[in-house]
Amino acid sequence: MAVLLLTGSPSVHEVVVPLCAAAGVGAEVSSSPALALAAWAEAELVLVGTDLASAVAELAPPRRAGVHVVGLSPGDAVFRSALEIGAASVLDLSAGSSWLSDALADVGEQASPGRVVGVVGGSGGAGATTLACALAQWQSRLAPTLLVDADPLGPGLDRLLGMEAVPGVRWEGLVDTAGRVGARALREGVPRAGLLGVLTWSGRRRWLDVPTVRRILPSATSGHDLVVVDLARHGAGVAELADRCDELLVVTPATLPGLAATARLVAELGRAPGAGLVLRPGSVSDADATQVTGLPVVAAVGDQRGLASAVDRGLGPLGARGPLLRAARDLLPVAA
Repeated sequence: MAVLLLTGSPSVHEVVVPLCAAAGVGAEVSSSPALALAAWAEAELVLVGTDLASAVAELAPPRRAGVHVVGLSPGDAVFRSALEIGAASVLDLSAGSSWLSDALADVGEQASPGRVVGVVGGSGGAGATTLACALAQWQSRLAPTLLVDADPLGPGLDRLLGMEAVPGVRWEGLVDTAGRVGARALREGVPRAGLLGVLTWSGRRRWLDVPTVRRILPSATSGHDLVVVDLARHGAGVAELADRCDELLVVTPATLPGLAATARLVAELGRAPGAGLVLRPGSVSDADATQVTGLPVVAAVGDQRGLASAVDRGLGPLGARGPLLRAARDLLPVAA
């Protein structure tokens, strides 16, 4: 069962049930809390009408997540009942139902958030953006994946994947919105090719609005198995975004200048527990690279033949074979 609505109020029924229908989720409606307690633990979302909040509180149902009290202009007594039943919020339907619409849109999404993998270049031109695209292409063969462009001075991830003409919401559109964005709305709204979605900019003048990223990232992880974030080397919010990643891949050439720049970047970002080096061709050994940067080497990516041609043809960097495919397979073995 998707939604359990406990109410005997026609006004609450007239607001909530159409919202459930619009979101495409089923709702069981009951005006008898005692009879509906069997479904209390099974429903993904429980909505208790203000008319029955005190009656539900008297039954003392087991505490659970996803319980909200809904009604028109709720009074103070309703808030006391909401606390007793462990409700997360009290929603005034007369003040608008946009939050409830978003919550209903997320019913059926995965309960545990997807992984967030950040990719950043330890030095300029290391190939971090190319690797980020390859990882997203590889994972999207199996599950919903979102590639997030967090580098305003980058080439544009949709361009590297041949998706610049695909319609969908970009960063500019999300900055202009307020409030919560549902996981399903985000997944279906961004430019997509199969299971791969891309969130980037559309214009030439770009900036990363960090508050918008904070607001969007939870929805991104709720709606996708993997979120790959292509990070800038410097700028507003880079350290914060890196800290929000479950894993951070620092791409650097195995050269002394490249590793020196990488060491400074790592010192600036902090050594996150999930951070590792992805080495590009160079003469420095893995052990020495780790000694210089303090990060373990987790993969190596050689030069890929025909990369520029594949990108120019709109195929993206991931080919049927080659070093990028091997690296993606090693870094994301679940998609093998």
